Amino acid sequence: MSFWDLLIQTIPGYMDAVKATVQITLVGLIIGLLIGLFFAFLKVSNIKILSIIADIYIYIIRGTPLIVQIFILYFGLVEVVDLGRLWAGGIALGVHNGAYIAEIFRGSIQSIDKGQTEAARSLGMPSWLAMRRVVLPQAFRRAIPPLGNQLIIALKDSSLVALIGFQDLFNRAQRLTSSTGMAMENYIIVGIYYLVLVLILTFLVNRLEHRLSKSERGAIS
Repeated sequence: MSFWDLLIQTIPGYMDAVKATVQITLVGLIIGLLIGLFFAFLKVSNIKILSIIADIYIYIIRGTPLIVQIFILYFGLVEVVDLGRLWAGGIALGVHNGAYIAEIFRGSIQSIDKGQTEAARSLGMPSWLAMRRVVLPQAFRRAIPPLGNQLIIALKDSSLVALIGFQDLFNRAQRLTSSTGMAMENYIIVGIYYLVLVLILTFLVNRLEHRLSKSERGAIS
């Protein structure tokens, strides 16, 4: 079988794997956004112990390999709760992404001029309301570019969940390699699928950034 025959014949199977890859990436990213925002609030808190807790979490996650975290969380979770591979892998990816997203949100929040918060407080807003109405909308806009980069990283990192049996793109390539014996060809094909997904995500993120910058310029004018 030639490379092109293999590429065409495996399209249906790879399309199912593409859906699974996008699905677990989104699960991991959504969980990571929630975890990241929570720990970002701890990082910018005036309460020292909360900031220390956030630092410990970020240090541990960023200081250990993702594959180790996936195995620990997967085998640890299935001992306690009967989760499928999608949720177990998604939670592991979310915990990992959360450490990086926390730093993204922390930087975005701290980049907002403190004078805006003080102005909101002078109008009678409590701290939490000033954060929600004044700081966070601007912080989210500034966080879009690094969050887009993190989404692309999360997509590529999701290939590691194949090692716990999740049927994503990389898992599909491994199984096809076992059945066809065409290792190089299958891994080139799966690389092409990942590249196409990254190009699509890059285009969408760039479009979103462009729209946000246009709306921001319009609001200023």
